[in-house]
Amino acid sequence: MDLLKHMSLFVAIADGGSLTAAAQSLDSSLPSVVRGLATLEGHLGVRLFNRSTRRIALTEEGRRYLLDCRQVLSAVHEADAAVRADVTEPTGQLRITAPVLFGQMYVAPVVNRLVASHPGVRVELILLDRVVNLVEEGFDAAIRIGALDDSSLVAQTLGMVRQVVVASPDYLARHGRPAHPRELRTAECIRFTGRHGANWRFMDGGRRIQVPIDGRFSFNLVAPGLAACRDGLGFGSFLSYQTAPDVERGALEIVLADFERPPHPISVIYPHARLLPARTRVFVDSMRQALAGFSM
Repeated sequence: MDLLKHMSLFVAIADGGSLTAAAQSLDSSLPSVVRGLATLEGHLGVRLFNRSTRRIALTEEGRRYLLDCRQVLSAVHEADAAVRADVTEPTGQLRITAPVLFGQMYVAPVVNRLVASHPGVRVELILLDRVVNLVEEGFDAAIRIGALDDSSLVAQTLGMVRQVVVASPDYLARHGRPAHPRELRTAECIRFTGRHGANWRFMDGGRRIQVPIDGRFSFNLVAPGLAACRDGLGFGSFLSYQTAPDVERGALEIVLADFERPPHPISVIYPHARLLPARTRVFVDSMRQALAGFSM
């Protein structure tokens, strides 16, 4: 049995949406495609498609196998091209996701350079302030900030960022600089929806503490929260890279630095350690180079 040939046939059926479409794309006969699919399912011992007289749909096993087949065929294609042409130039579509502001500040410039350097690569960069499922949502790689859940994903640490509390000089002049996190209980604080509820977390003498906060402003994105802080409307809790431009130009000041929690890791994650397409490998290496020693 030629497993790679049968994998290609399986992918063609999934992409075409029917056995007939696969036969046409492969310049083969319908009976040959039917036999090939039956042979592959017999080899695997599972049904890859649910079939009726009118439609064909992937089973759960089929969806998982399709992802693996794409990875295997992509790696084989690139390995073959590299040997025959003596090149390792990455090609194909690359889908990446990252947090919105971090993606704008640090990932987009890397992607721009990657595309400029590798004409055969197409990149789709999706910026989202939520955790995505790489496999289910079809991403090749993602940038994550914070502790990672145990999973089958491969992760490489790129750098570290702190969780900081900031306020504008005007607000501090009017309300004073807090000496301890508990003073935030009676202060005006900029809140974020769905983020640790109404508690901010700190370290006090090696002990983890939570401080309940309140305020009239609540946002679901970082940018308007930063703007509210700059406008002197209260304290805000952000990641250090988010506040860095405002802190550098004096629009915001960091407070309670002695009570900060340990820094959060910045990681690049991807689904497979082996058979990694060249385009994904180039992106991972580029991010590692761009953020080498990143800490703020």
